[in-house]
Amino acid sequence: MSTAKTIEITASSAKGFEDAIRTGVEKASESLQNITGAWVMDQGVKVSKDVVSEYTVRMKVTFVLK
Repeated sequence: MSTAKTIEITASSAKGFEDAIRTGVEKASESLQNITGAWVMDQGVKVSKDVVSEYTVRMKVTFVLK
């Protein structure tokens, strides 16, 4: 039997939503082990001078506790 924990993180990227997700999971994996999945709860963009300048995702990351 295993126990999992879920945390909420926010990540951003100038490239796109997919890159923001990848960056967020990679950064979380620096301090968390056994990440099993992520659920994107919210997406948003920052606009500068009428152009999208940053993509942001808010997600829940699940990892199994040892």
